[in-house]
This record gives sequence, structure tokens and C-alpha cells, in this order.
Amino acid sequence: MKCICVFLMGLCIGLANAGEASPMAEDPVVEARLVHISQEIRCLVCQNESLSSSRAELADDLRREVRDLIRTNKSDQEIKDFLVSRYGDFVLYRPEVKPLTWVLWFGPFVALLMAAIFMWVYLRQRRATVKPHVLSEAERARVEQLLKD
Repeated sequence: MKCICVFLMGLCIGLANAGEASPMAEDPVVEARLVHISQEIRCLVCQNESLSSSRAELADDLRREVRDLIRTNKSDQEIKDFLVSRYGDFVLYRPEVKPLTWVLWFGPFVALLMAAIFMWVYLRQRRATVKPHVLSEAERARVEQLLKD
């Protein structure tokens, strides 16, 4: 009996603490556009999550902002441009290729190419400085004796 009372009290406390689900947009078209756009936007808090999958409070604010922009009949590109003007190119998962983002797009390839060139030059210099050791007749005879044993 005591166990049942504890269970019922726990159930009541759990129900009392249950929060409401966040309301979806009244218009499913708006919500579908929000999901599509927010998958291409980076959460500014989480940084490795899209806006659609983030649970941060700032992400909720940004989703609300995007919903408002969708309701004012802004195009997807206009919404992205607004977010970029406000937060910079970092907010996009795939920023445009322009002079400001060249390092972001081409930097890893340039670094890899420079590392390959450095390694090639280093190995050529090392090969030029390391001379093969020529064995004398006595050393050669000693090696052959060791190999026979």
C-alpha cells in the first residue's frame, strides 16, 4: 500500500512538472518552409547543429524570427541574406564562394598542397645528404659469416 502511494505521488509530481509542447505554426506551409530553411542555418550557440535540431533558447528565438519573415512573404534567399547580414557568413552551413570566404572554402586544400610540397622538398634534401655506406671486403666477409651462422 505504501508503495502505491509513493508511485501515485511521483506520478502527480511528474504531471505537475510537465510542460506544454511548443506550439507549431498555425500554417503547415510556414512550418515546412521553416524546417527547410533552418536545416541550412547553423545554430549560433551549438555551432555544429542546424537550427532545426538545436534546443538552445537562441535557436528558438531565431526560429521565431524566421517564422515572422516567412509570414511577411520573404523568399528563402531574402531570409538567408537577412541572417547573414545580421550574424555573418558563419550562420550558413554552405556559405557563398566570395573573396571573404575563400579561406574557408580553399584553405584546407592550400594547406594540404603546401604540406605535400614541404614533404617532397624535405625528402629530396634528405636523400641528397644521406650517402650509402659501402662495405669494405673485411666487413662484407664478416656479414657473410654472420648470415651463414
